[in-house]
Amino acid sequence: MLPPSIQPGADDDSPARPTPALAAQAPVTDVAERPYDLLLLAVVCALLSIGTIEIYAATATQALARHRNPAFFLERQVVFLALGGFAMWLGAVMDYRLLRRRAYLLLGGSLLLLAATLAMPEINGARRWLLLGPLSFQPVELAKLALISYLAYSLSKKAEKVKTFTVGFVPHLVVCGLMMGVLLLQPDLGSSIILGATTLVMLFVAGARVSYIVLAMLASAPLAYQLIVGTPWRLRRFMAYFNPEAFGDQEAYQMVQAHVSLGSGGLTGVGLGNSRQSLGYMPEGHNDFILAPIGEELGFVGVAVVLALFAILVWRGVRAALGARDAFGGYVALGITLMFGLQALMNVGVVLGVVPNKGITLPLVSYGGTSLIMTMFLIGLVLNIGRRAAPGARRRELLNHGGALRKKQRVRVIVGSPAGA
Repeated sequence: MLPPSIQPGADDDSPARPTPALAAQAPVTDVAERPYDLLLLAVVCALLSIGTIEIYAATATQALARHRNPAFFLERQVVFLALGGFAMWLGAVMDYRLLRRRAYLLLGGSLLLLAATLAMPEINGARRWLLLGPLSFQPVELAKLALISYLAYSLSKKAEKVKTFTVGFVPHLVVCGLMMGVLLLQPDLGSSIILGATTLVMLFVAGARVSYIVLAMLASAPLAYQLIVGTPWRLRRFMAYFNPEAFGDQEAYQMVQAHVSLGSGGLTGVGLGNSRQSLGYMPEGHNDFILAPIGEELGFVGVAVVLALFAILVWRGVRAALGARDAFGGYVALGITLMFGLQALMNVGVVLGVVPNKGITLPLVSYGGTSLIMTMFLIGLVLNIGRRAAPGARRRELLNHGGALRKKQRVRVIVGSPAGA
């Protein structure tokens, strides 16, 4: 039988301590948590550096014309990076299990904030921001954290019940569907797709039946069709995807200019600061289409480096999820990683013309305020969770250090016959 200090089910939140009797036999080494994932941190810093440089290169001309300051967007991005750095540090040092205790409160608060955006004035044809004087806030970024925290808490609590339709599958879809419904009213189709896809993949990993997931996708198909066909501007954007040249001066303008940028870059690019499309031909190139100026100035090599960095980010995120201390932390790290991977994949697909334009930014690379700060906070959570040693690994390391349990030894017992027998 294992000693109480390393019994299965013992509290893994505190270092294992030997009982007095065990301490008298041999010392037990307290196993330190793993160090922070420096490779993941280096990848994040590399993506932030590439994004910051390209944001300045893509906006210098427009910023000079509009604000008489070529570094206008760069200065704001540096401020966001500073705030994001603090947010990432906070996510890396906090007790992430606080999210489990506040999962429902966080979920309810994010839904209220999303609903409050519907009363805000439109910006670029959408109501996605809460305006607080000169400041603005996108509640969808908080909603991503809230949904992942809720799913992680519920899936870790229900365990095998996830395989049941009414208890383990439907409630999660209802919550996700409610959040997606509010996002569609803003409208924000791209974010709703990301949240829906993340939810389905997390349910699949948790053990939900594939037939339930396929059924949910088939049931949502008529709604998706109606959202596209029943909305004139979405229908035009969808048609522009199939025939960009016919809509080259309207819905497909950015897509066509992005293709020109990528084609002009060639293998190694035209060089930093030498982009022609950034001279006013491609508006908002520092946001959703940031990959286009990267491709023009750094060429195919630059785009390949960005894709490779995201692949490493996903790999290290999955590694952090697999090595988490508890199921809740594992689901949180997995959900964050899935969301970043899906968002990056969709953004790259839009720039390359593989999927229709959805208004999705490239995480850690695109210009942004709320999105960048919250993204860096989520990265901090992944670093935090990946640092926690799994209970099994802790027990194995304790045993290997010799004190907790000793190998069985063969003892020779000599029994003598009674004297005078």
